[in-house]
Amino acid sequence: MTDLIQELNDALADRIDHVHESLVQISNGQGVGAGTIWHSDGLIITNAHVIRGHNNLNVTLSDGRKFPASVIAADDNLDLAALSINATDLPVIQTGDSRKLKAGQWVMAIGHPWGVQGAVTSGVVIGVGDQLPEMGQIQPGREWIALSLHMRPGHSGGPVVDSEGKLVGINTMITGPDVGFAIPAHIVKAFLKDAIGSKAAATI
Repeated sequence: MTDLIQELNDALADRIDHVHESLVQISNGQGVGAGTIWHSDGLIITNAHVIRGHNNLNVTLSDGRKFPASVIAADDNLDLAALSINATDLPVIQTGDSRKLKAGQWVMAIGHPWGVQGAVTSGVVIGVGDQLPEMGQIQPGREWIALSLHMRPGHSGGPVVDSEGKLVGINTMITGPDVGFAIPAHIVKAFLKDAIGSKAAATI
């Protein structure tokens, strides 16, 4: 049993290492948020509230390189934004099927809370859909992933990944010390398809 647990821990650590490679830090002059490399040619997905009202955006990659970023699409209602940096051959996160998520599944959220780079927190899915009681009256009718985990300011825009290290959502808000919400990956793909085109919506 001990060997099995160790093997599981090692496998999860390896997957998180891969996720960290595609995690970026977005600075807007006043604070720090997270983002995820969606395409190797410099397309990055994050929250709209991370970049809202800021013109001088900079992206720091996991290897320490820094690039100015331009906003190519943003939707305040969805709280999603797509950024572009002048870089190629970047590590890209793999995406999972957010439509298959179920309550009780284990997930991890990654971001930069209080400037701590690449911090990982884990928990379980509370529920998925557009009728979640945890949301109350916050944007009813929208699809969400409700999470039981410790997200903090700075996790915004970072990935929520499943046990295989595949992105199933984008961190977006917290409504209490143990309840967070993420935008499902299929909503992110639809946003990119509408804003940029079908090629941009696909990942590996």
